[in-house]
Amino acid sequence: MIEIGNYNRLCVVGLVDQGAYLDGGEKGEVFLPRKHFAKGSVREGAYMQLFVTRDVSGELVATTQRPLAMRGEFAALKVVEMKSDLGAFLAWGLQKDLLLPAEEMEFPVQPEQVVVVYVFLDPVSDRIFATTRLRDHVSPLPPPFEVGQPVNLMIVRQTPLGYIALVEGSHLGLLYQSSAAMRLEPGQKVLGYIGAIRDDGKIDLTLDSSGAHRVNSLTEEILAALATAGGKLAIDDSSPPEIIREKFGASKKAFKQAVGSLYKQRLISLTRPGIALISQPAALKKRGERFSGDY
Repeated sequence: MIEIGNYNRLCVVGLVDQGAYLDGGEKGEVFLPRKHFAKGSVREGAYMQLFVTRDVSGELVATTQRPLAMRGEFAALKVVEMKSDLGAFLAWGLQKDLLLPAEEMEFPVQPEQVVVVYVFLDPVSDRIFATTRLRDHVSPLPPPFEVGQPVNLMIVRQTPLGYIALVEGSHLGLLYQSSAAMRLEPGQKVLGYIGAIRDDGKIDLTLDSSGAHRVNSLTEEILAALATAGGKLAIDDSSPPEIIREKFGASKKAFKQAVGSLYKQRLISLTRPGIALISQPAALKKRGERFSGDY
């Protein structure tokens, strides 16, 4: 079945002076304008890998041009024209610009502005559009990341708190202003780190790897303490802050993040009170079997 807004392998069923017609299955014929291929280079019965969309009149057309984003993808695109009755037109690498409908704008946009959008197929009109309502299109699943994990970020836009960023192309997170030492622009790609994952699934981000290294270091200390204590500790993330700081020299927040990371890796269990190694030999082997001699 043909996919509008994506590449399709199509068979040429007819040639005319203006171009070629291709078999679009149940959606009918797809037209490939002559400007997209040299005369004599295409014959009936041949198959071509082409991007398919709709023209201004709504007819299916194919092109050899490469769009900056396909259906189901996020991309940073520049606004090239505004029409009050329709919305904004975005440059996306094709001759026909991509429409960002007014009702799909989560915030106002201006000409020459770069906006991060999601490209989707409207089921009613069967046309390809863009939207800045990214939350409707990111993964609904819980974030699969670990605290301290390095992640690829695409900056979406600035807010009073900082920057909203797309995390690994699947989730949205917040990079606080205090964590960004420089001004960031929509569409800019940077390496970041998972600072925290809240109970509601929201992600806090940082550009500072030192916090990530601290969490990773603390997990090592916790595993070392567990190994020394025979696999069990009476302390957990509900313990008083002063006890945590006395034992590990860390804040309760950092300790909670480290315990959460170990729990998600299935290295420890929460005994409430306390924590325990799920499998002491396996855990020690995973960490290089070096804890008992270090402490």
